Order: sequence, then structure tokens, then C-alpha cells
Amino acid sequence: MATLVKLYSQLEQIKEQYFIRNRIAEEHRKRENQAAVKIQSWFRGCQVRGYLSHLHKNATSIQKIWRGFIARKLFRHRLKAAYFIMKIHFYKKMAVKIQKRWRGYYVRKYIHNYYARKRYLEGLTRKNNQIRRDLEEFAELQRRERERITLEKEEREKNIQAQRLHFLLSTKQCPGVYNSPFKTEPDEMELRLRRVKPRSAPKERKTPKIPPDLFNLTPNRDRLPPIHQKPQGPFRSSLEVQQQRYRPLEPSLRVATSITALEEAREELRRQEWRTRVIDQPFLPFLNASPKKRYEGLMHTSTPFEQVGYGIKHFREEQKEDLQGKKPFKTVFTTCHIFDKFGRLYSNAGNIV
Repeated sequence: MATLVKLYSQLEQIKEQYFIRNRIAEEHRKRENQAAVKIQSWFRGCQVRGYLSHLHKNATSIQKIWRGFIARKLFRHRLKAAYFIMKIHFYKKMAVKIQKRWRGYYVRKYIHNYYARKRYLEGLTRKNNQIRRDLEEFAELQRRERERITLEKEEREKNIQAQRLHFLLSTKQCPGVYNSPFKTEPDEMELRLRRVKPRSAPKERKTPKIPPDLFNLTPNRDRLPPIHQKPQGPFRSSLEVQQQRYRPLEPSLRVATSITALEEAREELRRQEWRTRVIDQPFLPFLNASPKKRYEGLMHTSTPFEQVGYGIKHFREEQKEDLQGKKPFKTVFTTCHIFDKFGRLYSNAGNIV
């Protein structure tokens, strides 16, 4: 009973403590909840990561075993293929050796006789040596013949020269050019002039007189060619001179072509393009790029045939009314005033008037 009375006396204090503790618990409930969630997430993360690590280890072990099995299988397959290829090469090499031995034996025994071949080559060598000696003798004979012909030609030319210069032969009264009194012996040309005879004048050939009637009856008779085909001296043939004098006209490109050839060619090109043209409207690029802005074509593309003049009709044309009141164009170099006065102070020959 005393305890109950004591509790009733402390009832207000208990209520106050209850409300204080309840308030404190409400104040810390959110933070404690976040802490609990954080602890649970960390624990669950550790648990899941451990499980995933376990799965990865198992998967790695399975992959390692499977890849090892596949690699060993592939290695055995490649080893068998390499061994088979090596055996094939070895068998081919042995077959080549057997074929080589057999073919050599067969050729030596049934096709080519070694000793007969040796006798043939020895005979061929002896024949070649004989032919070589004969060719050397023949070449020596040809060389001697050429030398003899050259000496005869030189001797003949010297004799002809001596016949032409026979008037230089020495006489008892006057020594010749080749017989100098200051020499102990006469020159070789002097001895040659003494041996040869002087050159006589050519005799006139007597042409047979043909009667006029017989000559007229044979107008197409072949006549003998003239003795001298070309006249003596630095003259050209009459046919060459005649061809040069009456050669055909060779006009230049400017003379051969018409003065209006360019305009005619352009007109023909226009007509040909007009005949082969499919549509008459010129192509306008970027037509749908900006619907509000109209396309302005270039000057050399707005016409279908050729470029128009730059600015005005002719490129070099000047509009005098636009140039009034403006300064003339200044050149970099000044003009030479001497040539500006040509014809007024100087004559055509350049002398002062």
C-alpha cells in the first residue's frame, strides 16, 4: 500500500519522464533509422559481393578447364596435321631421290652412251680446231688482200696526181719543185714524175651521122647518158633550182584560216548544242535552300552558250562620261619622252632635224 501511494505521488514525474524520453526517441528515430539502413545495406552488399565473388571464381574455374580442354584438342589436331605434312614432304623427298637415281640409270644405260658421247665430243673438238685454223688463214688472206688493194689504190692515186703535176718535172735547165738543189736526193714525187707519162687531152668522140629521115623515124630511141652527170663547180642541179623556184605556196595558219573562223565555230557550236539540248530552262543550283531569297546566277552561267563581256559590251571599252573629272591612272614607270617626240624633232634615221 505504501508502494502504491509512493507511485501515485510520483505519477506526474513519471509522465514527464515518459514524454521527455518519447520526445528524445522521436528526435533520434530518423537518424537511427538511417544508421540501421546503412548497416543493413553494407551487410547485404558484403553478402552479395561475397556471393558474386564466389560465382566469379566458379565461372573462372569452369572457363579455365573448358579453354584448356579446347586448346589441348586444337593443339593435338594441329600436331597431327603438322606431322602428316612432314611425312608427306619426307615421302616426296624420298620419291624424288628414287626417281633421280632411276632416271639417271635409265638415261645412262639406254639413251645416252657416255663413251660414245665422249668420242663425239673429242671429234667435234678436233673439227672445231681445224675450222678455226682455216678461218684464221682465210681472215689473214683477206687482210692481205685488203692491204694490197689499199696500196694499189694509193699507188694509182699517186700516179694520177703525178700525171696532173707532170709540168713540175725537173729539166736540165731548171730544177723542179720536188728536186731541190739543197737536198742530197730528189723527192719521191720527182722520181714518180719521171716514171709516169704526162696526161694527154681527151680525144673527141666521133658521133656517127644519122640521116634525118632515120633519126626522125626513131624519136623514142634510148640515148647514151652524158659523160658528166653534174657540171664542174659549186653548182646545184637545174631540177633542184627549178623546184625551188616554182615550189607550191605554203600559207601560214593565219593566212590559211578565215578571219571569221572563231565566230563561225562558236555559231556552229551554238546550233549543235541547241539541237542536242533536252530542256530550254538553265539549271539553277540551290533552288530550295532559301525559299524567300531568289537565286542570283553568275554572269557567265546565266547565258546558255558563252561568257558575256566584263561589265559592258566590250572588255576594253571606256565610258568617257564616267571618267570626266577623275585623275588619270598613274603607272609605276615614267614614259620615255624621246620616243614621244619622234617624227617632230628627229628624222627616221635618228638624226636631229
